[in-house]
Amino acid sequence: MLRKRLIQDILSIFLLTATGFLVMGYHPGFEDDGIYLSAVKLQLNPTLYPHDSEFIRLQMQATVFDDLIAQSVHWTKLPVVWSELLWQFAALFLILWASRQIAARLFRQVHAQWSGVAMVAAMLTLPVAGTALNIADQHLHPRNLATALILCAISFVFNEENRRWIAVPLLVAAFAIHPIMGAFGISFCLFLLLALRAANSLPLATRAPLAAAVPLGWLFAPDTPSWRAALASRSYYSVYHWAWYEWLGAIMPLVLFGLLWQATRGRTSAEGEPTDEKLAPFAQAVFAYGIFQLAIAMAIQAPAAFARLMTLQPMRFLQLVYIFMALVGGGLLGQFVLEAKIWRWTAYLLLINGSMFLVQWKCIDEGTHLELPTTAITNPWLQAFAWVKENTPTDAYFALDPRYLAVPGEGFHSFRALAERSQLADGIKDTAVAMEVPSLAPVWQEQQAALAGWSHFQRADFERLKAQFGVNWVLVSNPATDSLDCQWHNASIAVCRIP
Repeated sequence: MLRKRLIQDILSIFLLTATGFLVMGYHPGFEDDGIYLSAVKLQLNPTLYPHDSEFIRLQMQATVFDDLIAQSVHWTKLPVVWSELLWQFAALFLILWASRQIAARLFRQVHAQWSGVAMVAAMLTLPVAGTALNIADQHLHPRNLATALILCAISFVFNEENRRWIAVPLLVAAFAIHPIMGAFGISFCLFLLLALRAANSLPLATRAPLAAAVPLGWLFAPDTPSWRAALASRSYYSVYHWAWYEWLGAIMPLVLFGLLWQATRGRTSAEGEPTDEKLAPFAQAVFAYGIFQLAIAMAIQAPAAFARLMTLQPMRFLQLVYIFMALVGGGLLGQFVLEAKIWRWTAYLLLINGSMFLVQWKCIDEGTHLELPTTAITNPWLQAFAWVKENTPTDAYFALDPRYLAVPGEGFHSFRALAERSQLADGIKDTAVAMEVPSLAPVWQEQQAALAGWSHFQRADFERLKAQFGVNWVLVSNPATDSLDCQWHNASIAVCRIP
């Protein structure tokens, strides 16, 4: 019976994972994957990125993610594109598997447990307040893997059969993969452990230790004018720059968990037995964890002396809160509304998955919703990147519009990750890298200044880039200026040599 139930659970979670994957979409090389996918490829082929590898290597010092994925490619002999796809699916599966284990501790009714897991699966791309991230990313991100490990650790913290120790190696692994999220996971598990031991105690924020610090020497490097210029472009880094609705998205989940804690503590059934007795301490732990982390975020972002700590983005503690909000909200909906009514479940699944799919479909400019290894390339920018990868030398050094990621139709796909060639720093994602690693800020600022006025560049401007930085290739709008030696083009983009 136990084996049969395990198989049924695995199949059910696999189906929910596939559904969540289809709803959220898959976009390798998208946004942050410009760093992470490039880092994996650099591990596999150290000759890549001879001109700009520091924009990849320095930020990756804090994680074993690129080593892990590169080693898996070596072990399995699978191409990178397939390895990343399988890792992404595995991470989502583990997130939902752990959510199922947690839901089983929070709700007695099976349909409430599965309703919560179904909500998490549908809401993987739910934006998290003003943090510029979602519950999960549409590409393989170390945060996805760390989140899966943290949720697994939380499920073991609930365990009362001397298996709580398993949470420790899981949290250590999460920290090794994504230190910031790992620190948040450690912090929450401490709050949960205290709440389970003393559900009706005083607010836990007075007794919990600080979350672990990220052991990176460059974190405390002095800031510079160029670093502050990069910081100024990212308002979401500082909670004091958030709009009112972003504050609402941060505060309301904590208020709701506080109310849930008060509503469920000491609750008993008609027979006098406790009902869903783990829900109250869990809500208490989420509430106390949120208040504690919010206080830390506001404290370290207020004085100018702590400006360097802003790059830790402490408000991203909300990612876990939003996962719990989806899990508990879905569970309560299943318990009090859906029950075991098939027609209600049908409407519920269609509504949550259909609405999130439509939103996600509109978010990617003219892109394919699932960019699988077998998917034909129709995006003109990605066609150009593919040609560059196959037809230019490994040491080619490219210049392109510093804001190419935001060009309509490009879809925030990274040239560096997909074309596998060096480029001058861009003005969007490389800005974030310059913020994380201040030593790169002067390089970023110099290159941004050299690329200013890109849309009006003529031959003399391209020759200046070649003389100043050694750039010998460019991606420009088609038709290109006659003075360039263009090797390939489609309707939108031309790939050209600088004479």
